[in-house]
Amino acid sequence: MQTMPPPLKVANAKGVKIYLEDGQELIDSISSWWCAIHGYNHPKINSALEEQMQKFSHVMLGGLTHEPAEKLANELVRITPHGLNHVFFADSGSVGMEVAMKMAVQFFKNNGIDGKTKFASLYRGYHGDTTGVMSIGDPEEGMHHLFKGFLPKQFFIHPSLQEMEKLFEEHNGEIAAFACEPLLQGAGGFNFYPPEFLSGAKKLCSQYNVLLIADEVATGFGRTGTMFACEQAGITPDIMVLGKGLTAGYLGLSATLATDNVYNSFLGESYEKAFMHGPTFMGNALACSAALASLKIFERENYLGKIARINEILKEELLGFEAKGVKEARVFGACGIIETLNESYHSGIQEFARSRGVWLRPFLNVVYTMPPYIISEEELRKVCGAMKEFFK
Repeated sequence: MQTMPPPLKVANAKGVKIYLEDGQELIDSISSWWCAIHGYNHPKINSALEEQMQKFSHVMLGGLTHEPAEKLANELVRITPHGLNHVFFADSGSVGMEVAMKMAVQFFKNNGIDGKTKFASLYRGYHGDTTGVMSIGDPEEGMHHLFKGFLPKQFFIHPSLQEMEKLFEEHNGEIAAFACEPLLQGAGGFNFYPPEFLSGAKKLCSQYNVLLIADEVATGFGRTGTMFACEQAGITPDIMVLGKGLTAGYLGLSATLATDNVYNSFLGESYEKAFMHGPTFMGNALACSAALASLKIFERENYLGKIARINEILKEELLGFEAKGVKEARVFGACGIIETLNESYHSGIQEFARSRGVWLRPFLNVVYTMPPYIISEEELRKVCGAMKEFFK
């Protein structure tokens, strides 16, 4: 923090461009941490927010409900994998994952099964910055490794079904759920793994009475090429968490979806069986209205087709790229990666890209682009060109 340059002040943003106070314009190649899937200042989302503001901006969902929340819940049930029939709204992806963890632990308690209070997850995974989910991020290389003496100790595996089965054989009496980012790990290093692992993991979870939590905060809404990454493995998780692209970057909102099996375990006449979690801004009417407008745009304007074209261009531009210090270039869906041997090999690339009119923000030893889906071919090739030109 002491050595960071001062942040750049944004005066305006429209489409894929960020306009700085000093007059410079930059192509946002990372969609404001992967959420601004329609770019900025989209007229249809703006209009939906203005219309809802004329009615009300927010009411509590404790004893009250409203049309935007109900409509959005129904839409999410419609578009997510079959069987995810129940929706719990919170205000960020991190909190949505906290909700999922609490659901998993209480699911077993409500079913009279004691002792299942631990979680399994993948090395190099990341699930948010709040305390519970920090514990299921990578304990050694993750950004929260400083806190491992304070955080609950969980179980970690590589994406190996053999490792998973061995862990479940030994510890399934302790493990409530296996949590993962499906197919594409984000802030842990942008690692990919095959759908076969995920489909096999689902079978093992069912076999050993462990719930499967799919953290689709970053992968949802098309980033891996399908609406949700779980579709590529042909599975329905017990719990799925959505965020980021849910509102297209307009407002904080998350959705934690669950199957009938999970939901029904919370039904009963005793107070103790209820799910006790009540974020003040859960189901915010403005956020739900933005999400509904975003979904309409996504479906009506064939965004999966746009994403397929982004994938083609990224492959053309990045796959096979070689330069000093570059370990590997890889592409998955609308995500393009140049991984370096260490951070020193891309030191200065953010400033270099800015001089070329591109906003990049490398992380760890990775330089990446996860652009808004409305980016033009010319703009995307300019982004990739800036990434490659630095290394040359």
